[in-house]
Amino acid sequence: MQIRMKNFSELTTLEYHRLMEIRVAVFVVEQECPYQEVDAIDLDAIHLWFADETGKVLAYARIYQEVESLHFGRVLVAKEMRGQRLGERLITEVMTFIEKNYPLQPIKISAQAHLQDFYGAFGFQAVSNEYLEDGIPHLDMQKKPNY
Repeated sequence: MQIRMKNFSELTTLEYHRLMEIRVAVFVVEQECPYQEVDAIDLDAIHLWFADETGKVLAYARIYQEVESLHFGRVLVAKEMRGQRLGERLITEVMTFIEKNYPLQPIKISAQAHLQDFYGAFGFQAVSNEYLEDGIPHLDMQKKPNY
C-alpha cells in the first residue's frame, strides 16, 4: 500500500477518475445521497489517498484552505478495507500534513455525527449541534492549533 498526495494540477486523469469513482461509490451510491459530488473545491485541494499496487484507491481525504481555517473532508475508506484501522492511518497522515504545513491554523470539519468519538480521538471537539446534511446527521468539529 502506498500513500499519495497531490494537488489537482499534479493528478493524472486516471488518478482523478479513480478518486471520483470511489467518492461517488461511497457518498452517492452507498449512502444514497444524490448530490453534486464533483465540485470546485477539488481544484484547490490537496488530495491524499492510500492505493494498492494496482492503483486502486483504498482510502481518501482532501484538504483545503477556508477563509480562517483549514478543512478536510470527503474522508472515506473503501468498503472492503473497513475494520482494518485504515481510517485512523488516513487521518494521522492528514493531521501530519496539516501540522507540518499549517501549524498555526485551526482545523474545522463537518463530521458525520456517528464519527464524533473517532475525530475526538484526534483532538477535535464538537462546536455545533447536530444538523442534517444530505439527510445524514452531521456536526461541526474543530481542532485548535498547538501553540
